[in-house]
Amino acid sequence: MTESPDRRPLPRDFFDRPVLEVAPDLLGRTLIRDTDDGPIELRLTEVEAYAGAIDPGSHAFRGRTDRNAVMFGPPGHAYVYFTYGMWHCLNLVCGPEGMASGVLLRAGEIGVGVELARKRRLSARHDRELAKGPARLATALDVDRALNGTDVCAGPEAPLSILAGTPVPPDQVRSGPRTGVGGDGAVHPWRFWIGDDPSVSPYRAHAPRKRRT
Repeated sequence: MTESPDRRPLPRDFFDRPVLEVAPDLLGRTLIRDTDDGPIELRLTEVEAYAGAIDPGSHAFRGRTDRNAVMFGPPGHAYVYFTYGMWHCLNLVCGPEGMASGVLLRAGEIGVGVELARKRRLSARHDRELAKGPARLATALDVDRALNGTDVCAGPEAPLSILAGTPVPPDQVRSGPRTGVGGDGAVHPWRFWIGDDPSVSPYRAHAPRKRRT
């Protein structure tokens, strides 16, 4: 018999740990987005760790700005950023306050609210593609900058929350380089995913942008 996912919210001390402990431990957890049209629940299947000031791939590597200020705050909050002029991405702040580390939520399997997600992801050919990639995940869950700074440990009334779900056994967790990260940050195997899960996004190496002449 399959064990039912744990519906208890993750406490703040879950996030108040080193980012490389939190990131793989998020796999299998349940992310809930409470929208005006109803809830959407997603089982996390792929994440990436970003380690602040020691990590050239992190938005916080060069210090605090208006954009990344949430990352320097207490753990257990959402950091939402806008990229390429069209997409949002959702991260969870972790580690001690001031360390500015976080986990990018890259992919997941939607179990509740599939119809709501489909309305936002009309180009998805299959349900397993609804949240297959960080921008798709944010789009499917109706996540934008209005949710930046949301306390995901605040309880069921919050627009975003994380439940204990069903943690993934260590032997099912895979790791490798982060997608699209170049330079010194490319060497870190800080992308974590559930092996053979169809909702996991494909890996893409960093491709430097060509300057217009």
